[in-house]
Amino acid sequence: MPYPKYSIVIPAFNESARILPTLESVISCVRERGWSAEVIVVDDGSRDRTAEIVRQFAASNPEVRLVQNPTNHGKGYSVRNGILQAVGDVVMFTDADLSAPMEEAEDLFAAIANGADIAIGSRWLETSRQTIRQPLYRQLFGRCFNGVTRFIMGLNFADTQCGFKAFTRAAAQTVFQLQTIERWGFDPEILFIALKRGYRVTEVPVSWAHDERSRMSYLKDGMRMLEDIAIVRWNALRGRYGKDVDHFPRPGPGKKPSGA
Repeated sequence: MPYPKYSIVIPAFNESARILPTLESVISCVRERGWSAEVIVVDDGSRDRTAEIVRQFAASNPEVRLVQNPTNHGKGYSVRNGILQAVGDVVMFTDADLSAPMEEAEDLFAAIANGADIAIGSRWLETSRQTIRQPLYRQLFGRCFNGVTRFIMGLNFADTQCGFKAFTRAAAQTVFQLQTIERWGFDPEILFIALKRGYRVTEVPVSWAHDERSRMSYLKDGMRMLEDIAIVRWNALRGRYGKDVDHFPRPGPGKKPSGA
């Protein structure tokens, strides 16, 4: 086959401590399940050995390739950069900490196969599947933020922030070309765009293990995410999300996308 069935995008910033075991786990899952897949690690201007480790791993694991942002831009920018360079029929992204095990992607892929344009992992549909729970203050923040997105943006999902989402190629190309938020608040924006464009979004319960090494600042980033919600509403009023988009052709067999 000239193109893989699945593209798995992993945004990474200063992940030298865990990117190798993450890649080993992802590749093991891909091979055990016989997935035709590419794995794209997007290095977001890391100051440690993240890019070097990925490059060395990719040298002996052809499924993996490294994409590097010119400078640090944020998770939203990194996910968009990776997804718009992906060539799979189904494109997903997952966090570098693999809080949702890679095996859980089977449920996202099944939802896509059953007619969804977008499948989003949820930590809150079946809370018993959370093997390591978040601290109470993080749970409260997450639930409050989710309530705000429901009220202001009309996103009727139990969990908008889970870093485990899959898209058909057509949906991914449309949604991520229209995305404007480049940091933590990009998840509600891409879901808002998806609904505005008429895509069918299915929420899928996933297992989840909280990682204490999360770099998110709940005060600073929380305020920024509220600002991002206002930006999304303003973009919608201006018709930003109704614009025509390009549908980039995939490169010829054997050729890598630009920037890879």
